[in-house]
This record gives sequence, C-alpha cells and structure tokens, in this order.
Amino acid sequence: MDPIRGFLVIWMTMSLIIIQNSSNVQGRYHHHKKQINKASPVPPSVPSDPSPPTNSPSVPSDPYPNDPGTSSSGNVFNVMSYGAVGDGSADDTAAFVEAWKEACAVESGVVLAPANYCFKITSKIFSGPCKPGLVFQVDGVLMPPDGPEEWPKADSRKQWLVFYKLDQMTFNGSGTIEGNGQKWWELPCKPHRGPNGSTASGPCDSPAMIRFFMSSNLVVSGLTIQNSPQFHMKFDGCEGVLIDKLSISSPKLSPNTDGIHIENTKSVGIYNSMISNGDDCISIGPGCYNVDIDAVTCGPSHGISIGSLGVHNSQACVSNITVRNAVIKESDNGVRIKTWQGGMGSVTGILFENIQMEDVMNCIIVDQYYCLSKACLNETSAVYVNDVTYRTIKGTYNVRTPPIHFACSDAVACTNITLSDVELLPYEGELLDDPFCWNAYGTQETLTIPPVNCLQEGQPQTVAENSKYGC
Repeated sequence: MDPIRGFLVIWMTMSLIIIQNSSNVQGRYHHHKKQINKASPVPPSVPSDPSPPTNSPSVPSDPYPNDPGTSSSGNVFNVMSYGAVGDGSADDTAAFVEAWKEACAVESGVVLAPANYCFKITSKIFSGPCKPGLVFQVDGVLMPPDGPEEWPKADSRKQWLVFYKLDQMTFNGSGTIEGNGQKWWELPCKPHRGPNGSTASGPCDSPAMIRFFMSSNLVVSGLTIQNSPQFHMKFDGCEGVLIDKLSISSPKLSPNTDGIHIENTKSVGIYNSMISNGDDCISIGPGCYNVDIDAVTCGPSHGISIGSLGVHNSQACVSNITVRNAVIKESDNGVRIKTWQGGMGSVTGILFENIQMEDVMNCIIVDQYYCLSKACLNETSAVYVNDVTYRTIKGTYNVRTPPIHFACSDAVACTNITLSDVELLPYEGELLDDPFCWNAYGTQETLTIPPVNCLQEGQPQTVAENSKYGC
C-alpha cells in the first residue's frame, strides 16, 4: 500500500474513534448533570458499645483535616446545582430538599453545602429511610431565619433541622451551623428577661437547633455549632451515636442552650469536643444506657449533668455512664445528678474519672430536690441513685457553694457512692462550707480534700427494693 494512503487510513480510523468516545462522554455527563465529581467520605462504623480513645488529643485547629473532596465520585449532590444561592439572604430550603432526595436514593450519597457560601433554610425534617452511607456535609455556613419575627408562621417553633428514621448517616464538614439565637434569648418569657429579673408571660417556644430522632448508627464530626436558640443538638430514641471533634458555643447567659442532650438513646460515644454555652454542657436524660464521654472540655456552662429525671412523678432509668479525661471550667456545676421529688426508676453504674475542675461551683453534686419553683414538695418517692464513683477529681472550686454536695431523698437514700483521689481547693479565698451530705451512703477509698466526713458508711436500714425503683 502507498505509504501516504496508509497514513490517511490510520488517521481517519483514529478520528472516528475519538468522535465516538467524545459522544459517549457527553452522554454520560448529561445523565449525571446534577452531580459533581467529588469524593464521598466513608463514614466510620459506629460500634454498638463505643470504646474511648486510647489517647485524648485536644481538638485540632482544623477540625476536618482530611478533606474528602480530593478524588472522583459520582455520588455528591451539590446544593448549588439545585438552585441554592448561598448569599445568606435567599431561602435555599428547596435546593437542600431536592439534593437530599437524590442523595437519599443512592448508596453513599453526599448532600454538599460547599465552602464560601452562607445558606439560609427554614425548619425542615430530612427523613429516611435512605440508602446506607448517606452524608450531610456542611463546609460553608448553614443558618435558620433570624429570630421569631422572620420565622415562617407555618413552621414549628420547637425545632429547626430534624433528621428522622435514618441508619448509617454522617453529619460532618468543616463549616459552621449558625443558630441566630440572640433574638430568641431576649424573649420576655426567658429566665430573668422580664421586669426586675422575673419572667413574663407570652409565647416561649424556641427551636432546638439540630435533632436526630429514631435513628441509628450515626456519626457527627468536625462541625462548628453555635448560638442556638435553644438546645444545640438533641438525640431522641437513637442507638449507636458517635460524636467527635465538635466545637459548640453560645454566650454564658444564653438560656436553655444545652450543648448535647440525649434521651431514650443508647450506645453513645462523645469524644474530643469543646463546648461552652449557657446551660448544661452535656445533659443525659431518661432512658439512656452505655454512654461514654472522653476528652471533652466544658465551660463556661452548667457542667455535665445526668437529668433532670423523674419530673411529674415519671419513671427514669439511666445506667452505665462513663465520663473520663474532661476539663470543666468557670461553670455553675461540675458533674451533676439531678432528680425531681416523686419520681421512680434508678440511676446506676456511673463513673466520673480524671476530671479537672477550674473555678467551678458544685464540683460534685447529687441533687434529689431539683425544682424550678418554690412550690415543689418533699415526696415519699424518688429516683434511686446507686453505684456512683468519683475517681481522680481535682482542681479548684468557687467558694460560694460547697465543692461536694450529696442531697439525697429522705425516703430513698443514695447508696454505694465511692470517692477516690478527690482533691478540690478554693479558687480564691478560703473554704466557707464543709461538704454537704443528706441520706448519702458510701466509702472513701482515699482521704479527700476537703474531707467528706458526712458520708455514711454501709447501707441504710431500708434499701430501695420496691419494683418502682427497678428498670
């Protein structure tokens, strides 16, 4: 064959192949035009009983150092592709809803709110069931309408972002969830917002910021969550929750802004997080089992609380709670168990270990007379507190209150309280009050500072055995 003719044949053949491949690429791109090629982070598995990390590193300055967007994937659904504006003013709710629907329908789908944008969405329930491995990734800023006046009248005022009936979901990113809580905190019904430091009548519902409801095998990591109108994050009726490397913050005097609240939830791990807010740093409600908290810094706050439990004569069951390697500073309470008179059930199997206190009132407190008004009466029933250990609790306390306070029910004593290696010294000034005990029984494995001479040895003559104290 003539060399020139042979070259022309080869050239024409290659051109046809290139044109055909180009057509195929365009066809594939058209089919996936609402997706972007960005890697989908694989959520870590959540153990049924999370174990604490062997080391307790501080929260890094970059809470999400391994950006998942460095390789190719077809399962990322960028809200910008669904009409989101991201200017902090436009309502981007519809774009998030559409991105969620498509991500929910594929395995390891990712709803992406990208960096350098501020998205405003209204109260919304993102529900399942979805395919496994769903990720809701916020790298920009996500926020609700600014205050009660802007809140749509048709929307619930009790919650904002709700994740419902999901399994194997991750909520993460390097971005910020901004609650715009200031105008909610200033409602006259809020504590001490009325005349002369009182509260005033009127509508008082304020939305919890993020709520997970009836879901399992959840991971929440890396995010900054701030200025919630009410609770920052709630878990109701969930199982298998891993929380890691969160930063949660709101002003010290912001009312009812608990950092993380769990109830009727089991197998929870909360690790390597920093929380400062106007209420409980972490609150553990009724129906919680197997909760492990490690390497958390709280403060200013109201400390880490189990309760309140037993309100309105209800039954409350909480067991196997461990808090280790925590720092609590400038807080109204340290580690607290709080129950209402007249409740039933029990709190048992509690360990507080290796906790550093810095200028804390009520460093160690059991309060079985918890009440929000002066009308509460002493009743013959209570939530039974048993098997609580305080080990290596050290630091400084605010002398306005005793550093150790065990106020147990007249009718149902606290039993099996163990103190070991407890050293609490005045932050400023001198000790004003000795530790307080009422109907509290237990042992001191080592001498404590200050001495707890009021703790009774052995068991009370009548130990709670009635069925209403069982769980």
